[in-house]
Amino acid sequence: MMALAEELHEYSGGVNELLARYGVKFGIYKNGEFHEQLFPFDIIPRVISSEEFAYLERGLKQRVFALNEFIRDIYSDGKIISDGVIAEEFIYSGKGYLAQCREISPPKNVYAHISGIDLVQAKNRTCYILEDNLRIPSGASYPMIARELCRKSLPSELLGKYKVADNRNYAELLRRTMDYVNTGGISVILTPGRFNAAYFEHSYLAELTGAHLVTCDDLIVEGENLYFIDYSGKKEKVGAVYRRISDEYLDPVNFERQSLIGIPHIFDIYKKGNVALINAPGNGVADDKGIYYFVPAMIKYYLNEEPILQNAPTYLPYYEQDMKYVLEHFDDLVLKDVAEAGGYGVVFGNKLTRSQKEEFIAMIKAEPRRFIAQEVIDFQDLDIYEGNSRVPRKADLRAFVLMSDEPVVWKSGLTRFSRNPDSFIVNSSQGGGFKDTWVMTEEK
Repeated sequence: MMALAEELHEYSGGVNELLARYGVKFGIYKNGEFHEQLFPFDIIPRVISSEEFAYLERGLKQRVFALNEFIRDIYSDGKIISDGVIAEEFIYSGKGYLAQCREISPPKNVYAHISGIDLVQAKNRTCYILEDNLRIPSGASYPMIARELCRKSLPSELLGKYKVADNRNYAELLRRTMDYVNTGGISVILTPGRFNAAYFEHSYLAELTGAHLVTCDDLIVEGENLYFIDYSGKKEKVGAVYRRISDEYLDPVNFERQSLIGIPHIFDIYKKGNVALINAPGNGVADDKGIYYFVPAMIKYYLNEEPILQNAPTYLPYYEQDMKYVLEHFDDLVLKDVAEAGGYGVVFGNKLTRSQKEEFIAMIKAEPRRFIAQEVIDFQDLDIYEGNSRVPRKADLRAFVLMSDEPVVWKSGLTRFSRNPDSFIVNSSQGGGFKDTWVMTEEK
């Protein structure tokens, strides 16, 4: 690995220059303003052996299959509730649960078409799942474009020395997922527009898959179907929408009335089975960090199997016994707001002042459903370059699982790292950078 890093380092500046030229950026809203910034790329890849990936692949497939079954169950029979595995009130009080989705079966019964599962590796090499991102997970485009630009910048013989899985097939996997559930017509990628944080990804994936990149102004519901209207006024029937907007903004008739980025009545024709929405509305019920606590139980319940990949040790203040543990060990835990994302709503107990701690504990007692607490995992450092120096930084991995007739784990992933030596927060919205992820096809 040392030799690989040194070989690659001299090309790092050129790759980052190309990333800037290609507009590989990540936007964030801060203090009411939109800021667009380059997503810093580190040339040293994360390397995953073929054996290690095979293990992760089995665990990720198992997990996503169980999560898809859970969403189907919650919006139909609710057996996991009636059998006492999860409390009814806990599920229905979650912000991701949509009562409007009850008794709706999406095309082919796929709810979690694209899942971004965040995991870390502890220093003892045990892998822990940190989060299940099932609503609108982003990030696959960044390692794809980085690998492509590395091919342009690096000598061909350098990359040729290493047996690395080709990550360009993500577009093919995404296209297959869209085609599998398509109800008849073209496939489109629905973006809220260029001021969205992940707009680069929306446009890049549309280019690679051949799907039309559209906004709400390009789509219209007429009769029982959805249509795309091109610049000349020509209409084409749409059979699948990979939507990159949240549930609440999807349809101003059925959800948030003030939404300016949704399509009126799209939910009505979705309910009738006339268009596929990717990911399925309502799957945020399984994206909830509180529901994450129950995923090991889901795997046992739906699959009658032991979980292959473990959750980080997690406590729910919702339960009296867990509340007691959280209060007694507050300084040793990381607290998370179950509805937040992007590194927001994450608090380390030992970083709070006495008054802040008292205030936070009061919030937990007042709203125990709102928070989870986890043991702080001293997870793996990966080397990055700062100038000409190699320094260790905390890093995680977002693995992507795409569902068609079966879940498929992409042989790559988004490795994110903290640029702050004292921080465990790796999210791009918090200033983190990213690496390519090399899955080896054979061992050296």
